[in-house]
Amino acid sequence: MKKLLTFSFLLALLLTASQGFSQAYKQGDKYLNATIGLNSYYSTGLPLGASFEVGITDAISVGGQADYASGNYGSGLGFTAFYIGARGAYHLGEVLKINSDKVDLYAGLGLGYRSFSWKDGYNGTGYSYGNGLDFNYFIGGRYFFSDNIGAVLELGYSGVSNARAGLTFKF
Repeated sequence: MKKLLTFSFLLALLLTASQGFSQAYKQGDKYLNATIGLNSYYSTGLPLGASFEVGITDAISVGGQADYASGNYGSGLGFTAFYIGARGAYHLGEVLKINSDKVDLYAGLGLGYRSFSWKDGYNGTGYSYGNGLDFNYFIGGRYFFSDNIGAVLELGYSGVSNARAGLTFKF
């Protein structure tokens, strides 16, 4: 399976490579991503997220991210998780020689604040733990269906989910 994925990735790169570049990402672009977590760190609940990025060069974007998840384990036991932070990404189109105005691959880092609290319904107490600064890293990609709307997928340690997918809007 790993060989098949590697082969598919290399084939996709080969098919999109050429001398001239038409890239999905460029300086001045603005992106708004609305995502749903595919895997929560907290084993239940549906993580929701949003991020915004602005292209400051033809390869670097900066912006912010906010995520939220909550869940209930039954009998009054539940949790709430929240993340807000800054993020930056390096867009790999030129490095990987991707000649497509529909594909944007990137890797990034972030720094933010994570809050996690839970409530125990048995004795009515609530606890907060794991609160504080949080360092993030991620890889991701966008595929545009039209000039301004596409799909986004990110993997890594970022926000309240280590895998997220959703819609991206470019303006």
